Amino acid sequence: MNDPIADMLTRIRNAQMRGKSTVSTPASKLRGWVLDVLADEGYIRGYESTTGADGHPAIEISLKYFDGEPVIREMKRVSKPGRRVYMGVKDIPVVRQGLGVSIVSTPKGVMSDASARAANVGGEVLCTIF
Repeated sequence: MNDPIADMLTRIRNAQMRGKSTVSTPASKLRGWVLDVLADEGYIRGYESTTGADGHPAIEISLKYFDGEPVIREMKRVSKPGRRVYMGVKDIPVVRQGLGVSIVSTPKGVMSDASARAANVGGEVLCTIF
């Protein structure tokens, strides 16, 4: 697997299209940090670390729905392994006039675009969520 973040976003997208309440993904620190931001912003109910069927560490993500529709309408991977996208604090994109969120990997940790602007740091824009 070359892009673990894109894999996790795709698993979440596919599970929501099928109406699943939870989805499992292999565990890593970066995935956990991205899920922390998603939980803080209210896009998922939460997540917990488990052990997968093969004995490897996994993360069980609890998805969130409102009136039968997924809370996450759109997820896009911005920075990819073939083309990394770095932006300064003034250039971090605003998603849907502030209704969505960009997840940014900064020297101070993985955070939302609003937190990055408040901390006055830029970094690698991992993905956008709406």
